[in-house]
Amino acid sequence: MDDRKQINFTIVPDDKKDQPRVYANFCAITHTPFDFTLTFCEVMPLSEEDVKGAEAEHVVRAPVRAKVVLPVQVMPGLITALQEHVRVFSEQPPANWPKGPVH
Repeated sequence: MDDRKQINFTIVPDDKKDQPRVYANFCAITHTPFDFTLTFCEVMPLSEEDVKGAEAEHVVRAPVRAKVVLPVQVMPGLITALQEHVRVFSEQPPANWPKGPVH
């Protein structure tokens, strides 16, 4: 006989007021058979010297702001949540944007 109970709950972020936000405008994604790694970078406008270097090396280096490793099982839910947020974002004017999670 199984004595385990099923408990339904909602997980909410326990945001701290002093928790810094990190800005990134580029995300590189890699994966293994077990997880996905999202590497968030901040790409700044290139100087003339940067452009010359990029022409020669075909590489632009961007500072990594955060790396997030997610198990494969989390990815379908993340993709669904991102698609829903993009849908809401594109359908509503900014004054009507939700203040919290959409899903």
